[in-house]
Amino acid sequence: MTNTRRPPLSRRLPQAVAAALIAVLLPAAPASARAADEAISVDFSVAGGAPTYRASGWIYGMTENAAAPADHFFRDVKFRYMRAGGAQLGSPGGWVAGSYDRRWNATLAQARRTIALGGQFVILPHDLWGADGYPISRFPGDNGDWSDYDAFLTRLINDVRAAGITVQWDIWNEPNLSLFWNRPQSQYFELWRRSYQRIRAAFPSHLIVGPSCACVPSTTHAFWNAYLDFVRANNVVPDIVSWHSLPGDPVANVAAADTTLGSRGIAHPRPYQINEYGATNEQNPGDGAWYIARLERAGADGLRANWASAGNLHNDLANLLVRNSAGQHLPKGEWWAYRFYGSQTGQIVSVTPSPAYDAFATKTSGTAKVLVGGGGTTGNVAVGLRRLGATSGIVQNNQVRAVVQRIPYNGGGAVQGPVTVQNTVLTLSGDGVTLNLPHTNADETFTITLLPPSEGGFQSVAVAQHSQQCLDNTGLSTADGNVQQQYYCEGGDQQLWNFRPVAGVANMFTLVNQQSGKCLEVSGSSTADGAPVSQRSCADGAQNQQFTLRKVTYGGNDPHDYQLVARHSGKCVDVSTVSTAPRAPVHQWTCNPAGQASPLNQTWRLWGR
Repeated sequence: MTNTRRPPLSRRLPQAVAAALIAVLLPAAPASARAADEAISVDFSVAGGAPTYRASGWIYGMTENAAAPADHFFRDVKFRYMRAGGAQLGSPGGWVAGSYDRRWNATLAQARRTIALGGQFVILPHDLWGADGYPISRFPGDNGDWSDYDAFLTRLINDVRAAGITVQWDIWNEPNLSLFWNRPQSQYFELWRRSYQRIRAAFPSHLIVGPSCACVPSTTHAFWNAYLDFVRANNVVPDIVSWHSLPGDPVANVAAADTTLGSRGIAHPRPYQINEYGATNEQNPGDGAWYIARLERAGADGLRANWASAGNLHNDLANLLVRNSAGQHLPKGEWWAYRFYGSQTGQIVSVTPSPAYDAFATKTSGTAKVLVGGGGTTGNVAVGLRRLGATSGIVQNNQVRAVVQRIPYNGGGAVQGPVTVQNTVLTLSGDGVTLNLPHTNADETFTITLLPPSEGGFQSVAVAQHSQQCLDNTGLSTADGNVQQQYYCEGGDQQLWNFRPVAGVANMFTLVNQQSGKCLEVSGSSTADGAPVSQRSCADGAQNQQFTLRKVTYGGNDPHDYQLVARHSGKCVDVSTVSTAPRAPVHQWTCNPAGQASPLNQTWRLWGR
């Protein structure tokens, strides 16, 4: 199996510089990846601690005032880290250009929101100084004069102290690249020593991060080894050792870091931070899931790289989101991979990887989840699920239900949700079963959810086909009677519906909103056209809360397309007046026959079905 991951670019480059580096650094890629078969296995009897979501961090990704993107985009993926310092704001900008205040104000706003969201903020003094890839007039310590840099550090330390925030200090980014440090290595070492001592004296409890080099640890890399020698000899060893894996394997990186630290008597293991991972061609569900699995296996924290420029650096969750013409943030496929990762709770279980594929697997009472990772290649992936008897409440009568979903890439565009490709009850053999996943698109990936066989429901968005907007719990209300609407498909819990089978009635479901926990219903059990479709506390046997999924069969329709037919009235859930406007209300209306050209405002695409 061929792996086509390629050498990196440094992030945040002006487009012309990036294009020049691409020409220099990237070898000719093969015409296509060779398809082959590989196998990975999950052993549910070998369990470790709870997930800490090591991979859920990134560089920048918030607006300058930190007001957007919306909170759920962070919380749904168990956001842990953001790394920022005002880069690209007012280029040339920062201290050297006399515009420190704008960069500091953005940094402070983003730090406060990061902390409010439960994350840790990594501050980037080099960006506040102005060394963000734009040509600058001076670097700290030029001509042996450190007075300007000392004044800068005094200002920054006082600003952090006045703000009352706790941050991690990433002293200087990529000091082995002339784009960010265009001076001798000895001058950088003096910068490190002075900065370390000032920060440690001012904030004894704050963690210091470095060297954040554009390299991976090795016994032969000149900069890496010279840096370790210097910090060891001068007693300025960072609390967190960092580097950039663009591309690279976090597992191999950590092993090399252990070797190079150990040979110098530097205490390890210590926290490792791969604070840029994911080159431009690796930002897709397949590669993203692979990095998640490898970071978890390596025990290293990761922050996903951000390659944006021209104002987009401070937005879009480091390219995990895209904006539509109305400016609404919508999730890309890779965000859905992180969302699944964020849903994995309980205990981490053991995975044996293959050369090109790895996975992150967890189990908890009644559910087990596997995020499969492997980008840059195609082929059949056999996932062996072993010792399933070690799970709690999943196996019944020697059977288990397996729900397999594909996370699309969609060319880097918006993705409405994962697509269910298998939802079947499987009989175990030797306390295990193997699932064969046809990985035909190198940029996509799969998730596996294991449930008791009696769990016959599913979770899905419901996308109105006339507008491509989602059935949405209006205003995230928890109130009974809240009329439902259509809205842009932005992946929040208010747009996720749990379809629960009605006992004894084939193809009949109640729809429970993930965010409110309440059931979709036709208000007042009305049988009239135009009666509002709202939410209410679920009531056993309430037929106005029960809906048949009637397959839409007219030519050209997707196999995931259905009408939602209210049991009590026989009428369809319908977007009022065939409106394409966001926030248009949803009601019931007489159904067109499903075998004919059903109105698309009555046709709902259930990607999870």
